[in-house]
Amino acid sequence: MSQLPRLISILTLLKSKRLLTATELSERFDVSIRTIYRDIRKLEEAGVPIITIEGKGYSLLDGYSVAPVQFTEKEANALITAQHLVKQTQDKSFISDFTEAMIKVKSVFKASILEKSERLNSKIHVFQNHWEDLSSNALSEIQLAITHVKFMEINYQKANDPEISFRKIEPYALISTNRKWILIAWCYLREGYRSFRVDRIRHFKVLNEQFEDRKFVLQEYFKQNPLPPEMQKFKRF
Repeated sequence: MSQLPRLISILTLLKSKRLLTATELSERFDVSIRTIYRDIRKLEEAGVPIITIEGKGYSLLDGYSVAPVQFTEKEANALITAQHLVKQTQDKSFISDFTEAMIKVKSVFKASILEKSERLNSKIHVFQNHWEDLSSNALSEIQLAITHVKFMEINYQKANDPEISFRKIEPYALISTNRKWILIAWCYLREGYRSFRVDRIRHFKVLNEQFEDRKFVLQEYFKQNPLPPEMQKFKRF
């Protein structure tokens, strides 16, 4: 059994109000106790309120429950497929957050649907062409900066340019094309809206200070800034 189904099974057992020891779990899933420790830590990182009772085992915080949402098999399959596609973004923060969300979502799957979804999971393969390094680790924080209307400071490097420029920006929107995430933001250095490839942001900081929303509308931005053909390959970045 791979890690994700095992995590869901552990959560299901804990939801049954049982007190479980690491030894019991390791024997049940035929893995080492060290692996169980890692599983418990992974569940805690995903926000599951696990209580460790010294000398007795693990249990869930009283009152904790997963929303009683029922998924059809097609809906479950759509989520499994999305999980594979998310990996194409190559943004570590986004992939990690989505994986943790899936742990919670899968915990409410019916046993029959969970079994079929795991079977489908092993039958899906998404091939990627790694002709360019697109890895990043900022997407999740950028999303929060957008929704919380927070200033950001970034160190940005354009394509084929060894220089790194410092920018203070107001993040407004994200677009994705050709496996690249693009941040649209108001740039104080250029005194206007600019586009930034997320994988070219070398360092970033979300400030506590909020900015005054300029009522940015993405559709209006594209009307005033039509995308030239060469931008589809992002040569200008």
